[in-house]
Amino acid sequence: MNAVVGSRIVRASFIVRVLLHGDLRGVLKARRIVSAGGMVKGHIAPGFAGSAGAALDNSTVGDGWEGMNTTEVTREQHRLQSEGRLEAHALALQAAGIIIPLAGKVPGPLKSVADQLIRASSSIALNLAEGNGRIGRDRVHHWRIAYGSALETSTALQILVSAGCIPVKRSVEAEALLDRVRAMTWRLIHPVR
Repeated sequence: MNAVVGSRIVRASFIVRVLLHGDLRGVLKARRIVSAGGMVKGHIAPGFAGSAGAALDNSTVGDGWEGMNTTEVTREQHRLQSEGRLEAHALALQAAGIIIPLAGKVPGPLKSVADQLIRASSSIALNLAEGNGRIGRDRVHHWRIAYGSALETSTALQILVSAGCIPVKRSVEAEALLDRVRAMTWRLIHPVR
């Protein structure tokens, strides 16, 4: 198992932990473990050397967050921006495609949270697209709104999963896409200079 696959397993397992148990400290701990190369104070993250028979392929370079905010991602985003396309926008549309049907099946008492989930997930793609069509500070303003909407969408998903209204498997898929959207949007807001 290489480091990239191991880091995805770490992220997915801790996302599930938060969704099921609301354990935000576990996610923060996981990020510290992954960023330290798999070990913090004797804790070994799943997918890293020494854990449950999984071996770390030391030939791969990185700290487990490959592709997040690297200069290669930033250059690619810049190229796509200049062509009028954003990868973050495409991922936001994919996430909305998963989330909106799930929100439509939520029962009555939590319908207001489901409606907010639909509005927030739609807002991500809409603001990324609108920001891409603007220039200057107005552009960044829309990307900030998209980033906030991605955070709001994740929170609404967690609420509905905790209430048992949305299947965990589908919400983890959506959360993984939202995580990538947030990372890319963060880099759009804070470009490497």
